[in-house]
Amino acid sequence: MSRAPNYEFQEWWNKQRERENLDLFEDKSDQSSSAFITVDVSGSGGGGGSNNNRSDPSVRKERARSARQLSWVCLLKFQQIASTVGFLSNGLLHLIRTANRRIASRDSPADSSSSRLYKAIRVFLIVVIALLGFELVAYFKGWHFRPPSVGSADVLGLVGEFYARWIGIRANYLAPPLQMLTNMCILLFIVQSVDRIILILGCFWIKFRRIRPVASVDYDKNVERVEDYPMVLLQIPMCNEREVYHQSIAAVSILDWPKERLLVQVLDDSDEVEIQNLIKAEVHKWQQRGVRIIYRHRLIRTGYKAGNLKSAMGCDYVKDYEFVAIFDADFQPTPDFLKKTVPHFKGRDDLALVQARWAFVNKDENLLTRLQNINLSFHFEVEQQVNGIFINFFGFNGTAGVWRIKALEESGGWLERTTVEDMDIAVRAHLCGWKFIFLNDVKCLCELPETYEAYKKQQHRWHSGPMQLFRLCFVDILRSKVSWAKKANLIFLFFLLRKLILPFYSFTLFCIILPLTMFLPEAELPAWVVCYIPGVMSILSVLPAPRSFPFIVPYLLFENTMSVTKFNAMISGLFRFGSSYEWVVTKKLGRSSETDLVAFEKESQPLMRSHGLHRSSSDSGIEELSKLELSKLVPKTKKNRLYRKELALAFILLTASVRSLLSAQGIHFYFLLFQGISFLVVGLDLIGEQVS
Repeated sequence: MSRAPNYEFQEWWNKQRERENLDLFEDKSDQSSSAFITVDVSGSGGGGGSNNNRSDPSVRKERARSARQLSWVCLLKFQQIASTVGFLSNGLLHLIRTANRRIASRDSPADSSSSRLYKAIRVFLIVVIALLGFELVAYFKGWHFRPPSVGSADVLGLVGEFYARWIGIRANYLAPPLQMLTNMCILLFIVQSVDRIILILGCFWIKFRRIRPVASVDYDKNVERVEDYPMVLLQIPMCNEREVYHQSIAAVSILDWPKERLLVQVLDDSDEVEIQNLIKAEVHKWQQRGVRIIYRHRLIRTGYKAGNLKSAMGCDYVKDYEFVAIFDADFQPTPDFLKKTVPHFKGRDDLALVQARWAFVNKDENLLTRLQNINLSFHFEVEQQVNGIFINFFGFNGTAGVWRIKALEESGGWLERTTVEDMDIAVRAHLCGWKFIFLNDVKCLCELPETYEAYKKQQHRWHSGPMQLFRLCFVDILRSKVSWAKKANLIFLFFLLRKLILPFYSFTLFCIILPLTMFLPEAELPAWVVCYIPGVMSILSVLPAPRSFPFIVPYLLFENTMSVTKFNAMISGLFRFGSSYEWVVTKKLGRSSETDLVAFEKESQPLMRSHGLHRSSSDSGIEELSKLELSKLVPKTKKNRLYRKELALAFILLTASVRSLLSAQGIHFYFLLFQGISFLVVGLDLIGEQVS
């Protein structure tokens, strides 16, 4: 029995064949003629089947639709290509304009184009580029696969003879000392990694055993009389802190502590009259509200922050106080700060310092602040806490801490000999037998620098000062009466390993030795040194800030990028170069939210009522403050800038990555490539706040 014919399929098949015939006809007509001619054929004669198809309205509709769709596809493709080209050209133009705009008109000593380190890096860059050109010639001649030897038949011409002699020189004279330096840096790298692992294990032990300092008294529960509260002096040193002065003054003015047992000193070293008047008005406003707060301004501004604190401690009324708390201008302690820190001194006459942890209001502002948060979280959570629990000693952070005034006096007080007065007084107090406590659960809000320029200057001071101090107090450490274990900890761990060796091997290993091994392949740098150990150390460093795990790779690259600044600062402090004594106040932007300021106002309301003050009593201060705010001078124009050392190192690493590509060294190539890009981003100042 035969199957019934499928007319639907037959119709579909006929339409498909007609469409193919039309497409074929269009292709032929396009190839045969350069102009499009439209012919309207009517009637039934002269090839009736074809003419009927052409005169069929459905066929003409399908044909018009196909042409229209093809036109739209072409237009879309053209638009995509045009947008891509426009985006790339605009990006390149913006990058060129940004680089041109960021050429600084004046350099700081630490980043001067005439600095010794920059000159050395520039010479290194010229040598590396010359070697790359030489290696490219050798590669295209096939000498990489079959190196020529002096006197052999393979050596043809002057270039071949020179390359053969170059191979002998680098193998016999250059590679051995480079390999020795490499092995030394690898050893230092391993020692520093072991030290970091031990610190992390100590932190895990503290967490596992829930070890924490416990105060012997609770002022909220066990103390009722005001006379039982110790006298506390509170100092806020500042210098031209236009953006943040009101935050710290407001925060300390609402501390939960008997007002008659607390005195606030605002130590203003500003050299701009407008800022002085603003701070005076803010102090006057809180004086009107019943706060015991005074304003001090030095006529002879010597010694930076140490000189400011030393001058304030020389006041006659200081002898009436037992403790002194110090806050920088951008710090905002919580109202219960003193009730969480001062009780630890009760019953511990050998305790000199109680240090609180920092917390950051702008840690998520940009990539730079996120990377700083990783670094400082490890510093407080691991380094400070472990050293405080197990050896009762760590470096004072310069702020958010409470000192026993007797310990300060017995240790020699504030000295102006270095730019790290906080570390100086901590070391001298430790040598006198005093102990320290770190409170990881007491946090004080502050602000991170959001521009690379501010962060770079801060890091330069933080890494040059310890070397100055080590030079000055090395003999005092040896002569002190503390145990030899404490002396060894101070010299080898506190100073040498964490302040000198770390920036030395980091810069030398990843910025000098690694590029050189690409041009001197006889000296080998293992892949586990380049990739695996740094990766593991980065993961361990991010553990105290688990939300920062997505930034592990940028953190690793950025830490290596900062090694040039830290190495330069370390050398400057160790050999007493001019930039080691440079003190630049870290610029802050005043990131305290309006909610914080409203909270300060609400907290101050009970204070005003308790002293019988009316709102109108501070109107004059507010009016004066408003007038001063309006009379502010136009701030200096901020701009991003270029950093020559970082850019030169970027080109060195990128050049070395091209050389490693010729040798098919995978891990080394990728590390050099991404590290070079990291230096390039930092050198163009694209990592922090962008000023339009």
